[in-house]
Amino acid sequence: MSQPVPDPTRWLTDLMKAQKTVLWPGGDIADTKAAAAAAAAPWTQAVAAFTTWQLDSINQMTKPWTAAWPAFAAPGAAAGTAAKPIADRRFADDAWTKDPRYEALAKIYLAQTDLLRRALDASPLDERSKAQWGFALRQVADALSPANTLATNPEALQLAMETGGASLVEGMRLFTEDLAKGRISMTDDKAFEVGVNICTTPGSVVYQNELIQLIQYTPTTTEVYERPLVIVPPCINKYYILDLQPANSFVAHAVAEGHTVFLVSWRNASAGQGKLTWDDYLEHGVMRAIEVALQITGADKANTLGFCVGGTLLASALAVLSARGDNPVASMTLLTTMLDFSETGEIGLLVTKEGVAAREKAIGKGGLLKGSELAQVFASLRANDLIWPYVVKGYLKGQAPPAFDLLYWNSDDTNLPGPMFCWYVRNTYLENKLREPGGTVQLGQPVDLGRIEVPSFVYASKEDHIVPWKTAYASTQLVRGDTTFVLGASGHIAGVINPPAKRKRNYWVHTDQAPLDADAERWFEGAESVPGSWWPRWKEWLAGFSGTQVNARENLGNAEFAPIEEAPGAYVKEKAA
Repeated sequence: MSQPVPDPTRWLTDLMKAQKTVLWPGGDIADTKAAAAAAAAPWTQAVAAFTTWQLDSINQMTKPWTAAWPAFAAPGAAAGTAAKPIADRRFADDAWTKDPRYEALAKIYLAQTDLLRRALDASPLDERSKAQWGFALRQVADALSPANTLATNPEALQLAMETGGASLVEGMRLFTEDLAKGRISMTDDKAFEVGVNICTTPGSVVYQNELIQLIQYTPTTTEVYERPLVIVPPCINKYYILDLQPANSFVAHAVAEGHTVFLVSWRNASAGQGKLTWDDYLEHGVMRAIEVALQITGADKANTLGFCVGGTLLASALAVLSARGDNPVASMTLLTTMLDFSETGEIGLLVTKEGVAAREKAIGKGGLLKGSELAQVFASLRANDLIWPYVVKGYLKGQAPPAFDLLYWNSDDTNLPGPMFCWYVRNTYLENKLREPGGTVQLGQPVDLGRIEVPSFVYASKEDHIVPWKTAYASTQLVRGDTTFVLGASGHIAGVINPPAKRKRNYWVHTDQAPLDADAERWFEGAESVPGSWWPRWKEWLAGFSGTQVNARENLGNAEFAPIEEAPGAYVKEKAA
């Protein structure tokens, strides 16, 4: 529970009293940490922490300046002195330590940002407020890094001299191009084209409405499982994160394993779709896709898979279907999905009652949430990975980003209908109603995730900054079917897109069939680490619910759902306006 913020006047008075008690009697600064830590009362604990921070600040700020002073006083004499690399990749280049003045600049910056973080930790705020201010502080601190400015970046200055200023001219050209695009380029946009050299697994669009195109993929085996696999990707991005290139395509892998794969391609919402709701995404998206897949294949049930918010939509749809007495699926796979939004990481810090109310007033009855806004939010979570390195390399050094399929996908923004987005944020991130039986009403049905009784495969990524793995693990306690949990290494995307041929990373799993522990940490303590991709583990699990092998059909679709166009279809090519 959040602690009340102390009265500022009383807090300041106590601070002054404590500092007088600590500092004046003996004047021995070295003893002040112990004296400050001895304050046990709740009021004076914050005071002691702040006092300790002040004294550490003096010490920590003095050291870099003392070490740097000879370089400022006599640059020629200090230049060339050997120095240890700075333990921060922004300043890892030798140029930062060749000249002690730049080394001092980097170290002073790091010291200052560390002191500010510690000051925040010592402040008398509740944990959520500290986390929110910490996020804001990190954005400012990251932006103010000396690496981000030409005058204080020795690497960029050295390159400018070596190239006779050509690097600066090229940097200005790259900046002008990005200014016209309205975003920072992370990859060579001209290197990829959807349907040409990315998102190329063969198939056909066999159904479409105003919200989705449903793609059926061409089999590559002579026999296939009788039950189809229906994939629901996130609607906040284009689906082809699951179908980048042949070597790392999850879709192509599933097809090669003998599954008849259907995939939902969400439409990039335009002004005409600005009134679509969460219920529309369930009924005309997820449910309709399952229905069409079953009608085309003639199977009794379908296997289903949802990724990220696609998993949230899938689980909601299955809970609604179960409430109606309809159970058309044999299994459910959830990849980096949240159903319980108790711990949502830094994204949750950005969601407030006031902010959600403002969004509802602006677009809750109709309108669009621009994809560029979402992209900026996700980038800000990892600004030193997804923003500032591209500013430095591109604009300061004149180095265009290399071609990278994952970052090309990441830059392909999508819009969302306002009513759908507002319902989602309020009932998940803000109020966490989805986990409560009957907490939400969807398509006229009180939703209880506990009514999902099909076998489930729940995957999480250990370093995921969007869906914390322990939050993904909480899904195992909400659904009622036999559940397998697998924890992969790496992050939200790299952990999922990890083809076996790469022989990279590892995953954790329990080899016994015992019920899953309610505590995620205890589960991890007893888990076994397995090298390589988790895909083979999922393949073995899914085979048990896929039915017998039948001859693969030569033609896609059927008489009622004839192919409309070749994959990847038109919807995935639409750009956010």
